[in-house]
Amino acid sequence: MSDTPRNLPEVVSRERWREARIELLAKEKAATRARDRLNTERRNLPMVLIDKEYRFAGPDGEVSLLDMFEGKSQLILQHFMFDPEWEKGCPGCTGGVDETGPGIIDHLHKRDTNFVLVSRAPLPKLEAYKRERGWTMPWYSSYGNDFNYDFDVTLDPRVKPVEYNYRPQDPPAPGAEVKSEEAPGFSFFLRLGDDVYHTYSTFARGTENVGSAYEFLDLTAMGRQEEWEEPKGRAASVRANQPFFE
Repeated sequence: MSDTPRNLPEVVSRERWREARIELLAKEKAATRARDRLNTERRNLPMVLIDKEYRFAGPDGEVSLLDMFEGKSQLILQHFMFDPEWEKGCPGCTGGVDETGPGIIDHLHKRDTNFVLVSRAPLPKLEAYKRERGWTMPWYSSYGNDFNYDFDVTLDPRVKPVEYNYRPQDPPAPGAEVKSEEAPGFSFFLRLGDDVYHTYSTFARGTENVGSAYEFLDLTAMGRQEEWEEPKGRAASVRANQPFFE
């Protein structure tokens, strides 16, 4: 047998590999249980009523945040980085949307959850890029409103003190060029009748914890809507209070 290249795992017998795998499995199960506890804490995070009226441009005209639910109880909103001056969307955001295929969206819909994109670029640029990529999910423009600034995904010290991922950022040095910057994130909302509540947002490396329907649902207030989840009966309670739920 040739020498094992440097920095690769040690070569061992099948029996020794199995022992090491069982040891690692115990740690993986502990991490899974810890994640379940964290997801429960996330579902019990307080929520905030959205009392500011935002208007977004969509292919069928202006819409509100409430309209984006399309009658469902939950909304997952991806803050897609697309500055008004850009001709193309962010490559990283683009790769993420490419991976969010129709099967994932269909699964979310079946769990009473809608999924949309929102960017600051004007709608014609979004529509052109959407056609180029062959995407079908709804994409709305927040151009001209405060939504991106309020949710700290357009960072501009001329508008408000810059904060990203709940951490204040240093102000620009005197004389430095000041401009806005786009940042990635996801925000999650719950609807009770016509009232919309912000339940969660995640930024930076937190956006890596998505990619499947269950990972998305774990970040929502209603969770996966399985019987084993805490708190019990939340999804049924929400649905019972939706006058427009179908």
